[in-house]
Amino acid sequence: MKPLLPALLLLAMSMTPAHAADVAQSRTQIQQLVEQFKTAIKAHDGDGMAKLFLPGSSWHQTLDDASWVKVKLKEPNARQVMPGDYQKFSQFVGKATKPIEETFDHVRIETDGTIGTVYFDYVFLESGKPTNHGAETWQLVRTPDGWKISAMLYSVILDDRR
Repeated sequence: MKPLLPALLLLAMSMTPAHAADVAQSRTQIQQLVEQFKTAIKAHDGDGMAKLFLPGSSWHQTLDDASWVKVKLKEPNARQVMPGDYQKFSQFVGKATKPIEETFDHVRIETDGTIGTVYFDYVFLESGKPTNHGAETWQLVRTPDGWKISAMLYSVILDDRR
């Protein structure tokens, strides 16, 4: 058994650089997914947006307390946590008549090369003016067709629109 141990350690150590390279490549690919998401919004590319998601993916948004109070004044039955889906968002992106954009700050990417997460602060703009902002997180999975968003959760803090 003792002669086998050094061989196993050597084998394990030789595999680490390859795994590190896979993780680095995955981080780069995930960063490209983030850029594709932002580009699809600006280009009003609803079909391109939809292709970034895994079919059946999860989507939820939650209003901060102050925004929820504002929304409830207009819609008394409004819920603070609301499900959504990427198809509706993709349609919104594709049919938007005004310039829209989402900016990302403090982007953090974690991955093991098979699954990953992205967490960032965002601002959603319409005609160059902020409509809402908050934090957003994506759960990702690497598929044969590339990285896909399998779940999205984001907070919504409504901005004053004047």
